[in-house]
Order: sequence, then structure tokens, then C-alpha cells
Amino acid sequence: MRLRRAARVILVGAPGVGKGTQSERLLTRFPQLSAISSGDLLRHNVKSRTPLGIRVEQTMKTGGLVSDDLILRLITNELGRRGWLYGGRPNLMTLSSSAMMGEAASLEETAGAFESTLDVDPLAGASLSSQASEDPTASFLLDGFPRTVAQAERLDGIVPINWAVSIRTPLDVIMERISSRWVHEPSGRVYNTTFNAPKVPGFDDITGDPLVQRADDTEEVYKARYQKFQETSEPLLEHYAKKGVLWEVNGMSSDEISPKLYQEFERQFL
Repeated sequence: MRLRRAARVILVGAPGVGKGTQSERLLTRFPQLSAISSGDLLRHNVKSRTPLGIRVEQTMKTGGLVSDDLILRLITNELGRRGWLYGGRPNLMTLSSSAMMGEAASLEETAGAFESTLDVDPLAGASLSSQASEDPTASFLLDGFPRTVAQAERLDGIVPINWAVSIRTPLDVIMERISSRWVHEPSGRVYNTTFNAPKVPGFDDITGDPLVQRADDTEEVYKARYQKFQETSEPLLEHYAKKGVLWEVNGMSSDEISPKLYQEFERQFL
């Protein structure tokens, strides 16, 4: 199934609602959709000891929160690496500069334009190119960002999201799901003994490593996280509703939600 236009998607939902499951299913069903995860970008840059990764690691070691600016730099660099941005720092080749060399510069030809550095100011003129804005191959699912209106507004200036999905499941159902959740910490893979159990109980399917339950997967801690999510997500959803790109889906389980998600995605982009 080929997309008819670019899809720039975020999923919004309370912790434990199944965003990871829905993301994986969307990416599998629609191969033109690629994943951009702020968490994965952070881990990759820290592990690779990039200049930005070193800066992030120092922040995390001191117990600080990674700033919106640093997250935006990671995302901007990734979009630029794929050749989807126009503008930015003058020492970097962009879609516009490559177009001057030929009438039909492809995204692939410019994908290396932003490779030279991670320390790029995302607000220094970089924005989604007109070519990438409608090109189906420039479709992605952004995970982990934005989480607040302030973050969304800054992201809008670089790469406007054109489909924000609000996933809603009753709190008592999520609480039951949380108590059955086990994770493989090195990779972040998540299992659930009620609907996504590991092949061997207690062990990761890929590596065979032991699975653990997160320390914050307790009722008291979760309810505090849920309350915090409610406070930040409602303004965020309102932001996307005003832009006309918000869609809400309700369900008791991931298997109930997925078909609705597929149907609406196809209506929007196929």
C-alpha cells in the first residue's frame, strides 16, 4: 500500500495505553512510514559519544532534564540526515542548494547534507522542505516528542505534524495492564503476560535475557504519572485540535484499537 501524501504522525496517550504496540503495528503495516524516536536518538548519541551525546549524558548524570532545545537538535539532525529539511546553517548543503546543481535533486541525493555535525541550532532557519512536505517517502511516526504545548509550538516551526492521534483506554484497564507488564531494559522491549507474553515466561524473545518489572509500575507511582500526563496532554491535544489534525480513538485493548487506527490512517493518507 503506497501513501498518496507524506504522513507526519504522533501518538498521544497515557503511560501503558499501548502507544508502543500501536507504533510497531503501524510501521509494519505501512512500510513507507519510518520511526523517529527521541529516546532512541538520545541513546544512540550517548553511546556513540557524539558532541551532542556527551552534552546530553552530562545533563542526565547530574539528574537534570534534557532540554527541549537539545531534543529538537537531535530531531532536526535526523530529519536533515534524511534530506528532508530546507535551510539551516550555511555550511551545510540543503535541498535548496542541491537544487541549484540540478533541476531534480532527490531526497536520497541530499540525505547526507546534515551529516557533518549534530550541534545544529534547530531554529536557525531549518524547516521542512516543500519537496519533503508532500513526498510519501518523507513519512514518519515521531515518538516521545512533543509532550507539551511549548514543545509542539517549537516543532511546528520546523516540521508540522499533520496527524495527531489521541489513544484513550479506561484507567482501570491500564492499571491492570501495568501490573502485568515486563520489560527488557537494554532494548526497551515491552511484554505483557495477558496479551503479549514472551515465548519463555520471564525472558526476552530476542536475547534470552531476564525480564524485569519497572520500579515505577506500582499503583501509587502510576497514578501520579497519570495525573501529570493529564495536566500536560489536554493542552497539547487542544493545540492539535485547533490545527485540525487531531483524531481520537477509544478502546479496551490494543487489538480493538488497531483496526480503527488502520482504517483512519488509510482514509487520511492512502
